[in-house]
Amino acid sequence: MVEKLGAEGFMNELFKGFELLMDPQKHLITFHSLKKNAALLGLKVDDDDDDDDDDELLHSMLKEGDLDGDGCLDHMEFCVLMFRLSPNLMNQATNIMSQDFQ
Repeated sequence: MVEKLGAEGFMNELFKGFELLMDPQKHLITFHSLKKNAALLGLKVDDDDDDDDDDELLHSMLKEGDLDGDGCLDHMEFCVLMFRLSPNLMNQATNIMSQDFQ
């Protein structure tokens, strides 16, 4: 994917993904915005349901990427998380970025 889009195009796609999941007022991915938009990730989480297992899954997803401990993901934390979850993306992105700078 990185090879097809180039480094800038790939980062734009990550930003679009972030925008789909973020709270539009806070410009962060919060627990509530993630719960509201979980279907976009293929998760079947009922927004009105108080299912503790679903909530725990969403909280663990946020915790995995939350570098500053505020309980939310900003754009940078989201991008870092996406790269961490997909090591091949990081290798491809590094190769393309080095080619772009040469």
